Amino acid sequence: MGCDGGTIPRRDELVRKKEKPEEKDKNSELSFRWQHCSITQLPLQPPIVACGYGRLYNKDAVIEMLLDKANAPESVKHIKSLKDVKELQLTNNPSYARSAEKGDAYVDRQTAPYICPVIGLEMNGKFRFVFLWNCGCVFSERALKLVKTQTCHKCQKQFSDADVVVLNPAEEDMPLMKERLEKRHAKVKAGKKAHVEAKKMPETATSSTSNEKNAEEKQEKPVENCKLDAGSLKILNKQNGTKPSEKVSLKRTGNGQIEDPVFKKTKSSYSVAQDPKASEVYKSLFTSHHKANEQVKAHWITYNPFYN
Repeated sequence: MGCDGGTIPRRDELVRKKEKPEEKDKNSELSFRWQHCSITQLPLQPPIVACGYGRLYNKDAVIEMLLDKANAPESVKHIKSLKDVKELQLTNNPSYARSAEKGDAYVDRQTAPYICPVIGLEMNGKFRFVFLWNCGCVFSERALKLVKTQTCHKCQKQFSDADVVVLNPAEEDMPLMKERLEKRHAKVKAGKKAHVEAKKMPETATSSTSNEKNAEEKQEKPVENCKLDAGSLKILNKQNGTKPSEKVSLKRTGNGQIEDPVFKKTKSSYSVAQDPKASEVYKSLFTSHHKANEQVKAHWITYNPFYN
């Protein structure tokens, strides 16, 4: 059965060679990283967010991870709330076919769904892309270097070097991303501390001014702050010769008593009938007048139709 002179074995059949390790297709790996979520490995769908390390996620996947932190992978432990991610403002690629794949046509995997709004480069992983943390706008790193400015190319907001985050950074870029992330956190903490101190300053100033005002009011309290009835005010205005619209400037002593003798007429011991300065017409309006005592019928003020 074979090897009888009719077959000749080859070298690769007799000698075993060492198998080479399987190499990944770099283009396929880049395409996967830039078009799939880092948590669920599903295709990216708007709204798309990115963390401080530049990794791409679906926003609903981040929310589900925050609701179930116990089962979250180690790669996303640095995301503790939605404040640790930023929603990206992406620019659609007009040449990208967004129709569903039916399997009856060629699909170009290298075409990216988003492009740089400045110079038109496709966001497929072959070119470095960045986004600004303060506004979330995405553009290529080449555009950032060509047009050197401190305002966003898309929304014109101011930014600093610490706000620039590289999307899907390489291993050598991770120390820089961590350093910028710490700077942003320190800036937020400083802003909160300044806001709290600014709130405390007006409270201390108002408390000191209110204490001074209370001390002044204890020393002198004008009568205009007192609540008087309409009759008492009329008597005071008539005796002082002031108009109803004018304020009576009287002062209290330390015990709270009023020194003005005119105000004493409003007490129960005062009688209009015995006042030498009041006129007869004014006295006749009151029941204490002698004519009111001599009349047969009831006074006009206390008139009662059932009066006998």
